Amino acid sequence: MKGSLSAADSKWVQLLYSGVLAVIGGYIFQWIHCPIPWLLGPMVAVFAGSRLSKTVKPYWSGSLRDAGMIIVGYMLGLSFTLETFAQIGKQLPSMVLLTALLLICSCLIAWLVAKFSGLDFPTVLMGSIPGGLSQIIALAEELKGTDLTVITFLQISRVIMIVFFVPLLIFSPLFGSLHHSLPVAGSTAAASWSGLFPHIVVYAVVCTGFALLWKKIKFPTAFLLGPMVATIVLHLSGLPGPTLPPSLVSISQLLIGGYLGLMLKPEKLNNKVKIMVLALLSGAALLTCSIGLSLLLAFMHAVPLSTSFLSLSPGGMDQMGIIAKEVNADLSFVTCYQLFRTLFIFLVVPPVLKALFKARLRPEGRLPDKAS
Repeated sequence: MKGSLSAADSKWVQLLYSGVLAVIGGYIFQWIHCPIPWLLGPMVAVFAGSRLSKTVKPYWSGSLRDAGMIIVGYMLGLSFTLETFAQIGKQLPSMVLLTALLLICSCLIAWLVAKFSGLDFPTVLMGSIPGGLSQIIALAEELKGTDLTVITFLQISRVIMIVFFVPLLIFSPLFGSLHHSLPVAGSTAAASWSGLFPHIVVYAVVCTGFALLWKKIKFPTAFLLGPMVATIVLHLSGLPGPTLPPSLVSISQLLIGGYLGLMLKPEKLNNKVKIMVLALLSGAALLTCSIGLSLLLAFMHAVPLSTSFLSLSPGGMDQMGIIAKEVNADLSFVTCYQLFRTLFIFLVVPPVLKALFKARLRPEGRLPDKAS
């Protein structure tokens, strides 16, 4: 009995169990023709396995997720050309405007949720900001009076909700993307494992090095942005970057999806039903706002609605990049908007929130002034 318990508690056994769940989930979702099956399937299967198993607890190493992020970062970097940077300059005013509007929408949603639920506004607000999960969690730890468990749940549930529902919307007739959702036959045929070498070795070493370096300097989403920047530099310097075979893209999705499936832990909440309902409502409201803003973006710059929607969807840049690749949206356009929002949240939002919360707490006597 003791030996069986130690085996069940082994990280390798737990990882193997999770990996089997992820692969089964991927094949099932592929069989039922679900959008991005190798992201959603592993996510759902690992989440379900973590709730159903009584003996073996699923485990997913953060290093596996990081490896998947490096692959996606490489894929995003390949989409950048010199014309892309010219496009960024033209799009900058729109990026500022639409990012600000999306954040304003999230603030209004947080205020309404806090008003009708009785939850503390700072807690709901920090749980509603679209993106920058690690930065928001770190900021929440610095500020007193916020519920870190609720913030984490709201953030993670929003990401998972976006990852699940955005593909369904994108592949629906609502966005009119069915006619261009299939990959281009020529590019798929050219993408093979043998075609990766020898250039992929250089890219793998440099991308991994950039990821580790950016993590050391505490840059946001280092394992995505580091490889993306490295790929852009190498690609524009004249070293051709090989197109990834579909099976490798699927593996990267599985590595990320399995990790997402273990992030959501509703059992740690005090008022489970109440918080889960609020998370669903606030996520749906924010998704509705992003659809409205994507209509504005599509009108302003005459881009397909699928591209504009993915550019403004309040999910992670890695997940939106994967979906954009699947539907043949403008990958560089989507990445530019998602990257701008990530950097904006990383650089601007934390100091603004600190100033607002300190000003809010001082009059109530809950935060002493340093001068005293």
